[in-house]
Amino acid sequence: MPLRAHLTELRKRFVRSAIAILVGAVAGWFVYKPLFEAAARPIIDIQKQQNIQAAINFNTPVGAFNLQVQTAIVIGVVLASPVWLYQLWAFITPGLTRKERRSSFAFVGAAVPLFLAGAGLAWFMFPKAIAFLYDFIPAGGAAFTDASTYFSFVTRIVLAFGIAFVIPVVLVSLNLVGLLPGRILLSHWRIIVFACFLFAAVATPTPEATSMIVLASAMCLLFAVAVAICLLADKRKARRAPDLESIPDDQASSL
Repeated sequence: MPLRAHLTELRKRFVRSAIAILVGAVAGWFVYKPLFEAAARPIIDIQKQQNIQAAINFNTPVGAFNLQVQTAIVIGVVLASPVWLYQLWAFITPGLTRKERRSSFAFVGAAVPLFLAGAGLAWFMFPKAIAFLYDFIPAGGAAFTDASTYFSFVTRIVLAFGIAFVIPVVLVSLNLVGLLPGRILLSHWRIIVFACFLFAAVATPTPEATSMIVLASAMCLLFAVAVAICLLADKRKARRAPDLESIPDDQASSL
C-alpha cells in the first residue's frame, strides 16, 4: 500500500476506535460515582485502622467535574477494549487472507480477557499499595490527597497492568502470521525477563516491591506461555511445509 493509503487506513481505524471509546465514556459517566466510592474505600479504611485523618480533596471548583470527565474516558477505554484492540491488530496486519483474518478474532478473544484480568489484578493490588504508603504517616497525622493525583495513580496502575497482559498475545499473533519465529523469542529470554521487571518497575509508581514483583512475575509467566505456543506453532508449520530438498533442481514446478 502507498503511504497515502496507509494514512487513510490509520484514520479509519482511529475514528472507529474513538467512537467506541466515546460510547464507553458515556457509560462511564453514569458509573463514576460507585467507582469513586470503591476507589476511595481504602483511604476510609486506613483512616479507621491507623488513627490518622485521611481524605480526598478537590482543590478547585471544577475539580470534581474534570475528574469525572477524565475517569469516564478511562472507563470508556476499558469498555471499548474489544473494538480498539481489533482495530489495532487489523491495522498492524493488513491484507491478510481469510484464514489469517481468523487470527484477528482469536487475538481479540484472547487479548480482551487478559486486558481485563490485568486491570482486575491492578484493582486488587492498589489498596495494598495505598496501605503501604499511608503506613508511613505517624499516628495523629493527616493526609489530604488531591483527587486528580489519586485517580491518575489508580488509572496508571490499572492501564499498565492491562497493557502488560496483552503484550504476549501480540507476540503470539505476530508468530501466527509468520512475522516472529518462536526461536527468536526463546533465544532472547534473558532480555524478555529483564524487560518484564523494568516495565513493572516503571509501571508501578509505588516504592514497595510487592506490586512490581506481582506484575513482573505474571508477565514472565505469560511470556513463557507465549513462547511455548510460538514454538509449537513453528513446528506445526514446519511439518506442513513441502520438502523442497528432495525435489530435483531440474523438475518442473506445478505452477
